[in-house]
Amino acid sequence: MATTIVRPRTTTSTPETAPRAHKALRHLGPNWYASVMGTAIVANAGAILPYQLPGQRVVCQIVWALSAVALAALLTARAGHWIHHRDQARAHLLDPAVAPFYGCLSMALLAVGGATLIVGKDLIGTGAAVAVDAVLFTAGTAIGLVMAVAVPYLMVVRHKVEAKQATPVWLLPLVAPMVSAALGPLLIPHLPAGQPREAVLLACYAMFGISLFATLLMLPLVFGRLIVGGPLPLALTPTLFLVLGPLGQSTTAVNQLADMAPGSIGAPYAGALGAFAVVYGVPVMGFALLWLALATAMLIRAARNGMGFAMTWWALTFPVGTCVTGAAGLARHTGLTAFAWLASALFLALLTAWLLAAAHTLRGLAAGRLLVG
Repeated sequence: MATTIVRPRTTTSTPETAPRAHKALRHLGPNWYASVMGTAIVANAGAILPYQLPGQRVVCQIVWALSAVALAALLTARAGHWIHHRDQARAHLLDPAVAPFYGCLSMALLAVGGATLIVGKDLIGTGAAVAVDAVLFTAGTAIGLVMAVAVPYLMVVRHKVEAKQATPVWLLPLVAPMVSAALGPLLIPHLPAGQPREAVLLACYAMFGISLFATLLMLPLVFGRLIVGGPLPLALTPTLFLVLGPLGQSTTAVNQLADMAPGSIGAPYAGALGAFAVVYGVPVMGFALLWLALATAMLIRAARNGMGFAMTWWALTFPVGTCVTGAAGLARHTGLTAFAWLASALFLALLTAWLLAAAHTLRGLAAGRLLVG
């Protein structure tokens, strides 16, 4: 009886013949970190609202756990992207439409770290929560400061951009240090009294300045493009809400830092920083509400013109969440019920946007539409 020898088939490792899992990662960009940011901010904002409903904190704990799992999964997937599709990863850095999203990595780490210390400590204990937040805060801050320099550098020397290409996405790497400024105060009470606390407090104010002045340089380009060039493409319309990020987050930062100032820095600075939280926060929140109204009007217009789902919908979550935390901080420092109601109303808008974005994202992943070129 003849013996048949079956030889194994050999294949080459190219993007076309790579394993399906690897091919699915090829178009997984840094913009996906926005989904982690948008999920974590729901837990953060919900836990610090002036008004709390029965079971609200438990829901926030569940959402925090979901954001932590999503962050771990996405970090693993993005590592695979860099390992198996390094050419595409480099192309993302050289693409002016994609490179700014590298700021989202920093903010995702910071948001999950902050949520861990705000609500995650109920499940894993304060000691573990402080350790986790310290690691995520350190990594997120370092990455954020690097991207705040690297992305603008690439835009100047490598990217070929024109004024008509300006979008709020350009703000993303510049907002990351502001997120550090807003969430860094959570760690201050766990530091030794004296210079360690004062150093972190002032470092957070320094990052507040980095982000604020960089945003003031970039925002006129974005608004000028809208005035001269007209509305953004339909899929990019939700990114108008990204402008709320530095506004709401800076208001959150000054209020959080004011809370920690009395135990970190002496008079007269502690009292002055408390006054600064209100003097700065109220006007900025007013402008944030103006921009929110403009962005909402543009979003309604885009929806009427047939805007479909895109990952840009996640821009409706994190920036609005920063306005929730900013309004809650102002309610805490002014005692005004109006700010408490504002925070609650904005949180309802945040929750609605998150549910819509999450549902469409899961549906798109299940159908295989979101990970194609």
